[in-house]
Amino acid sequence: MNDLAVIDSHVHLYDPAALSYPWMADIPQLNKPHSLADFAAVCGPVRVEGFIFVEVDTAPGDRLAEAEWVATLASRDDRIKAIVAAAPIELGDAARADLDNLKALPLVRGVRRLIQSEPDPDFCIRSDFVAGVRLLAEYDLSFDICVYHHQLGAAVELAKRCGEVRFVLDHVGKPDIRSGSLAPWREHIRAMAELPNVWCKLSGMATEADHQNWTRDDLRSYIDHVVECFGFDRLMFGGDWPVSTLATDYPRWVDTVLWATGSCSEIERRQLFRDTAAGFYRLP
Repeated sequence: MNDLAVIDSHVHLYDPAALSYPWMADIPQLNKPHSLADFAAVCGPVRVEGFIFVEVDTAPGDRLAEAEWVATLASRDDRIKAIVAAAPIELGDAARADLDNLKALPLVRGVRRLIQSEPDPDFCIRSDFVAGVRLLAEYDLSFDICVYHHQLGAAVELAKRCGEVRFVLDHVGKPDIRSGSLAPWREHIRAMAELPNVWCKLSGMATEADHQNWTRDDLRSYIDHVVECFGFDRLMFGGDWPVSTLATDYPRWVDTVLWATGSCSEIERRQLFRDTAAGFYRLP
């Protein structure tokens, strides 16, 4: 691990005393400040040279304030390499004002509008949502797809309808690792990987397993499949800290990924842990 230089594609920072995060109310382990110093302390022997901040599902009125807060942090700490901000993409063309505000922040490289909590499995292929995502190409912004496995079919269709937009699938599409189920997640991942405008984050998997009892063998078939489908040039490591702390510590997750990809070359390992994220988010 000491020889590994990491650019983490998926890190969250927040302070519930400063901005509102209603979804954390019933999760005391997460519902407290998680700062740059906290992140540095948990990395242990892992040398994280930089990371991508990903929005944390604030209350709608705090979305721009969150991006501005992180931009201020980044002005004092260059470990924050880029920002994936929240925006109301479901408004279609009416989301332009939000995108204009975000584009004024130089580190904003992408947008995420959470889909996983939507009860309608076709939410992301409603006409206004598709129109909002298509706007991102005009702003030179990517889109992070965050869905559960049962929503992956619609996510594939979204990426097909927006071929001019660059997508990255968060947390390998949140497969049902607790039950050991691979179908139809496996088929949807293959269909997603066939689209040249889609990348994938190797992240968030331990939290989809049994939090207390998972083993690295539980994750192996899922990791093998995304590596086979996306290849290392479209696959990027993500820590998903601090949500990941519900199931793992940071060094254990890194060690699990290193173990599962142990047969890869040094070039492929560098792509996975550094270069793919740097290229996708257009880091200097």
